[in-house]
Order: sequence, then structure tokens, then C-alpha cells
Amino acid sequence: MKVLIIGGSGFVGSHLTRYLLDQGHQVTVASRQGKGSVSGARYVVADAARNSGLLEAAQSQDALIYLVGIIRERRDQTFQQAHVDGVRNSLEAAKSAGIKRFIHMSALGAAKGTGSRYFETKAQAEELVQQSGLSWTILRPSLIFGPGDDFFAGTLKGLVQAPAPFIPQVGDGHFPFRPIWIGDVAAAFEQSLNLQRSVGSAYNLVGPEEYTLRDLLLLVRNCLGSHKPLFPVPLALMDLVVPLISGLAFSPITKDQYIMLKAGNTADPTAMQAAFSLEQRSLEAELPQILSAKRLVSS
Repeated sequence: MKVLIIGGSGFVGSHLTRYLLDQGHQVTVASRQGKGSVSGARYVVADAARNSGLLEAAQSQDALIYLVGIIRERRDQTFQQAHVDGVRNSLEAAKSAGIKRFIHMSALGAAKGTGSRYFETKAQAEELVQQSGLSWTILRPSLIFGPGDDFFAGTLKGLVQAPAPFIPQVGDGHFPFRPIWIGDVAAAFEQSLNLQRSVGSAYNLVGPEEYTLRDLLLLVRNCLGSHKPLFPVPLALMDLVVPLISGLAFSPITKDQYIMLKAGNTADPTAMQAAFSLEQRSLEAELPQILSAKRLVSS
């Protein structure tokens, strides 16, 4: 199958591109820089948010996968642009090019009224996809772990290795998460391409085990061989400080990220397991390799 990936040059996109090629698909990756590291893929320049290059990239393709997502807004890219405008433009490009199959990467927890612009714009995008008239499937991953990821190899590793004599922990760290291996995410996307029963459905993608934030910090700390104690930062203090520093370029956490962290990120895996054949690899098995790998940055 000829598959166009919009926003496929980052962490998820690179892994998915490689997996699709291994499964015999022809892959075109469209991004603002038009570059990537996966041999065998065709890279083209397109900007989904500004509707530039999309129609050209969509020509002669059988399916379109939309992966664009940002966790922190920048001057050149907002949640509205990345999560809503880009989806709207990609849906129109798919229709104009005759593409019927559209697979959208949303996020576990996407919903209106959450107070998180990330979640709310993801929910807006889901509505656009559901109303598109195309043969759509929506996949909502929890935290994704794998070589090059941003959360485990970036955020948590950074907290453990910071020069402070302790590791800061938000509140009592009880917030639940159910992270999923990047290989399972890629497999779910690939299987969705030809899985008729997935058309018109949305699936929460989660791993085999639930952890608290405290559990995850301890796993990363122990894997890195650190003995620093965890230091709980009271939520009352975080509630005051985070809104004040959220807009600063050097802020370690934004107001949006803080809202999502306190909400946790977990779900029942039953529907996912019934639809897809996944390996469900554990975080513990992959963590040593993740913490030694370089992070991948989207372009």
C-alpha cells in the first residue's frame, strides 16, 4: 500500500516509517523540512498547518496517516495550527487526491472542557475526522516509550540527572499512567490500514501495566544507577508557581502539561487488545536501551 505520513520525521514517525517499510508498504513522509533518517522512504516538503504542499504529496497515495502533534506551543506552531488546522487541511487534501483511508493519531485523554489546550484541540481534530466522510480510524496512545522518546529519555532522565541533590516529584506522585511501547503503536497503525472493523472506530492505546508517576521516577532513577531521594513538591505550591512560569522559554513545565500530568493517562486495554495483535512489550524490558539512546526531534 502507498502510505503518506504527515509529520513523520520525529520519534513516532521515524519508528512508524521503518515499520511500514518492513511490512512491504511504500512510504512518503511529508514534513516542514522534508527530511528524515529512514532509508527507503520518500521525503517531501509540506506544511499541513499552512496548507502548503499537501495536495502534491497526496497524489497517488492509498492512505494518509496524520501524526503531527506538539506538547508545547512555539512562536511558529500553536496547538490550533498543529492539531486542528493541519488535520482540516489534510482531510481536504485526501479528499481532493481521492484517498479514502485516513488514520489519525490523537491522544489518550483528548476531550473538551479539560482546561488543557492540548487535549481540547486534539478533541476538535477528532470531530473533524469523524465528520469527514472518509474511512477513518482514530488511535489515542498513552505515553509512548522507545529509543528516542521525549518523556522517558528526556523529561524523566533530565529530572534524575539534574545537579540537584534530590529528584523533584509532583505532589505524592500518585497520578496513574499506562505507557505503551513504540513497536505496539506502529503495529496498531499498520494493522489499521487493512483492518475493516477498525473503520469508524477510535482506540485507546495503552501498555500492559499501570504505574504511578512515582513508580516511573523510581524506575528511571534505578536504571540510571542513581541513589538520589525523591522530594515531593506540594501541589499547593505547584498550583501557584506553574501559571507564573508557564510562559517562560526556560520553564520546565507549562500550565497545559501540569493539567495533563495531574489528570494521569490510563485506560482499559480491552478494546485495543480485541482489535489488534500486539506484543505488549514491558517498560522495564526497554528502559535500559531508551535511556542510552538519543532523542529524536520533529521537524
